[in-house]
Amino acid sequence: MGGDTDRIRVVLVDDEELIRAGLALVLASEPDIDVIGEAGEGTSGINAIASLRPDVVVMDVRMRGTDGVTATRLLNSEEYEAEHGTPPPVLILTTFGDDEDVDSALRSGAAEFLLKNSAPQILAAAIRALARGEGWIDSSVTRSLLRQFSNASGPDSNQVRRRLTGPAELRNLTQREQEVLAAMARGLKNSQIAKELFLSETTVKSHVHRILMKLGLNDRSQAVAVAFRSGLVGPEGK
Repeated sequence: MGGDTDRIRVVLVDDEELIRAGLALVLASEPDIDVIGEAGEGTSGINAIASLRPDVVVMDVRMRGTDGVTATRLLNSEEYEAEHGTPPPVLILTTFGDDEDVDSALRSGAAEFLLKNSAPQILAAAIRALARGEGWIDSSVTRSLLRQFSNASGPDSNQVRRRLTGPAELRNLTQREQEVLAAMARGLKNSQIAKELFLSETTVKSHVHRILMKLGLNDRSQAVAVAFRSGLVGPEGK
């Protein structure tokens, strides 16, 4: 993170200049976060990201020009990585009820989801979580995912389930790993999971790592999607 000073370097991508200015003002008050660049749509955002190499990207999901889903997918492509190296994690900004946007962003490789009306301290906490290599999904977005995934049906649902689950089956997880996965799907952080399951936080982190490895996933957001699709967590988060 952030070089010698260990500060978190952020690029903002949003097509509304006023929103970008507000986000930059909020983050300027944080002692460990620097906004090093801005862009008004996805293509210029990708160029800024490739040039500035931030630690975290904050991206609006809906923009004129190249939208956030498309830009995130391009950032996570093999072509981008071959030319520019490993892309930074992307925090997607969304509005309540945008189920399709959240699902599309998840598939494109987004690492976090946050509501635009979240409190400033939540935005900063989410950015720090990403910079530490952790995931973050706003609890309201989690409920949105639950509704969508629990209602999935039709001829494409099994194909989607297989794509999200990856090469390993959920039954390959131990009982404890399934309990941890279910807690993750309810939006709990490692410290909260540790308290609920009477484990140390280090043990929870080890479980999370093994869950991702066994399911062939990249981050917690994808693991949450697996929990929904598999039926491990129901429509009410239980």
